[in-house]
Amino acid sequence: MEKTRLEMLREALDASPANAFLRYGLAMELKNAGREEEAWNHFQHLLEHHPDYCPTYYQAGMLLVKQGRREEARRVLSQGVEIAGRLKNLHAQSELQAALDDLAD
Repeated sequence: MEKTRLEMLREALDASPANAFLRYGLAMELKNAGREEEAWNHFQHLLEHHPDYCPTYYQAGMLLVKQGRREEARRVLSQGVEIAGRLKNLHAQSELQAALDDLAD
C-alpha cells in the first residue's frame, strides 16, 4: 500500500523534527484535510520555535480567522508584518498587511 502525503510528511518530520519546512508542510496538509486543531498545533510550534519562518504567519492567521479567533489572528498577522519587515521580505509583509487590513472591515 502506498503511503499518503500526510504519512510521508510525518515520517520525514520524525526524522528531522527541527525542519521548519517539513513542519509547515505537515501543518498545511492537516489544514487542507480539515484537521484544524492538529494543524494549529504545528503552526503554533513554528511560531514559537521558528519565528523567522514567514509563511507561517499568513496561514496560521487565516486558520484562526476561519475558526472565529479574530483577535488571535490579528496578533499573529501583526507579528508577521513586523518580522517580515525586519527580514526585508516585502512580498510577505505586503500579503500579511493586506490580510490584517481585511480583518479591520
